[in-house]
Amino acid sequence: MCIPCCFTISTSEVGVIEQWGKFKRLANPGLGFILCPMEQLVGRLSFRVQQIDVRVETKTLDNVFLTAVVSVQYQVLRENVFEAFYALTNPAQQITAHVYDVMRATLPTLELDAAFEAKEELATSVKNALSESFTSYGYQILQTLITDLDPDQRVKNAMNEINSSKRLKFAVAERAEGDKILQVKSAEAGAEALYLSGVGVSRQRKAIVDGLRASIVEFSGKTSAEPKDVMDLLLLTQYFDMVRDVGSAKHCRTTFVPGSKTSADQMRASLLQVDAATSK
Repeated sequence: MCIPCCFTISTSEVGVIEQWGKFKRLANPGLGFILCPMEQLVGRLSFRVQQIDVRVETKTLDNVFLTAVVSVQYQVLRENVFEAFYALTNPAQQITAHVYDVMRATLPTLELDAAFEAKEELATSVKNALSESFTSYGYQILQTLITDLDPDQRVKNAMNEINSSKRLKFAVAERAEGDKILQVKSAEAGAEALYLSGVGVSRQRKAIVDGLRASIVEFSGKTSAEPKDVMDLLLLTQYFDMVRDVGSAKHCRTTFVPGSKTSADQMRASLLQVDAATSK
């Protein structure tokens, strides 16, 4: 005698019903009935997106071992529920095996730096390989993501040291370039200051000579001054300025000046003697 038995199927799921061990039908979401013991609810399949995280340890072309984490997102195809339920014994385990195969075949062909740059290409390779293998079994591979590439800690420390050394070298070069610019600008400023100082001294002396010439012309009543008269007056003026400066110096005690005649020649000789005395 067959006894009706009820069951429920959740939304986004489908039930698989067998009769005497043979596939009979699919049960849609909601309340359902089976005839015991003829029929039996043998399983359920979810249409929700599922994810498997696969950790793969392998080495790169430059013999660096790293651990890659691959996240595979897949979903059961509604039109292939029969294949999804009966074709594969353990879908998650078989997907993991394919991921291992693809990653261990691809990563050893790349160096460590290239592996980090080729994450998108690696993910695409895994997705293509899984799609070719599992679409016929009723599973759709939605996305594959390389969520982590983790080399040994010593390798990461070495990479950080290399990066730090490069940045330090760049900083030293920039600092040296800055010091060079400061020195060049300082030298240019010094040269410009000396040039302007020379221009100022030249203008000062020209103004003094012009003033002395005008004074000689005014006092002598002549229309022009002789160069010798101007030079004599200039030397006399500089002589008195020098005497004042030497006398006001802290370590100066005595100044020797011969003073019997006042000619220009004796004045020049006096200046030479004073210069010799102050230099001693």
